[in-house]
Amino acid sequence: MSTSNGDGVQIPVIDISNASQETGDAMVDAAARYGFFYVRADGTGFTPGVVDDMFELARGFFKSPLEEKVTIAIPARENKGWTSMHSETLDPEHQRVSMRALNLGEFVDGKAQQKLPRSLAAHEREMSHFGDRCHQLCMTILKLFALGLKIETEDGGQEWFSSRHDPSEGPSGTILRFLHYPSIPEHSDYDPEVDVRAGPHSDYGTITLLFQRQSQPGLEILTSGSTCSAVPVAPPGTETDPLPPIVVNVADLLSYWTNGLLKSAVHRVIVPKGGTAQREDRYTIAYFLHPADETNLVSIPSAMVREKAGGDGAEETKGKGAVTAGEHLKGRLAATYGWNKQKDHT
Repeated sequence: MSTSNGDGVQIPVIDISNASQETGDAMVDAAARYGFFYVRADGTGFTPGVVDDMFELARGFFKSPLEEKVTIAIPARENKGWTSMHSETLDPEHQRVSMRALNLGEFVDGKAQQKLPRSLAAHEREMSHFGDRCHQLCMTILKLFALGLKIETEDGGQEWFSSRHDPSEGPSGTILRFLHYPSIPEHSDYDPEVDVRAGPHSDYGTITLLFQRQSQPGLEILTSGSTCSAVPVAPPGTETDPLPPIVVNVADLLSYWTNGLLKSAVHRVIVPKGGTAQREDRYTIAYFLHPADETNLVSIPSAMVREKAGGDGAEETKGKGAVTAGEHLKGRLAATYGWNKQKDHT
């Protein structure tokens, strides 16, 4: 895969403060065309202070002693905890990922449902509140998707997606993830065409939110063939915003639900050539939204979606028994972590 030297794609920036039909239409158009769009942070509940504090917590955790992180390593056949460099395979045939991550599952009444490291234990409620804000933003986005897909009121209307992501419906695979991509040592034999920070992949759930730092670019999306285009941290028109806009991408489950109408775009993280980015650690925060585990992935009651029937989507599973969201996620995680290659000691 190569990086385009041109201007690349112009992913739209959407202001969701006005939850109108026009906004929903723009969101569906962007998701169908690119699989990605930006949401301006203003009015979403995310202030510079809230986001900066979360990045400080992430940095503190990744700088903590290895002995502390090992105590919360992701156990076999689980997806919550710490994962170290090279233990996660996103592109199984070509790339082992150069990153470190902490996966935080859902919080219940402000309490984590997993062991927290010493450096984060005192900040449990802050992380829970951040996760709540992410979930609320996702619900706004999903309601706009429902508007854009023109789901009739009698079929669920604006609540069609959001009702399937209601925490009261049971646990889900939703994850709040802190990510750390170490800088490249000055005299290493680093090859920018091979040594990417995260190999080409698509996400597994419904949608993903991504928070980035101003001076730490690197996200790219596959646009055509084997060419990738950069997704800038601050696209034109947002350079003076107090916070970089939040990146939103469609994930596999939503693409499946919509029979491919909404695109789950392949993306990767590189070390940009030149400048200081190569010598700087990159930190991001991602929120991977999933439906309740027992949600049946039935076809969406939308004429726009039905017109896309004929591919590999929920419309084609009618009469065959619907896959649940939990089953879908389990299969994807098995491929990522090589569960099928490991002995089952349970």
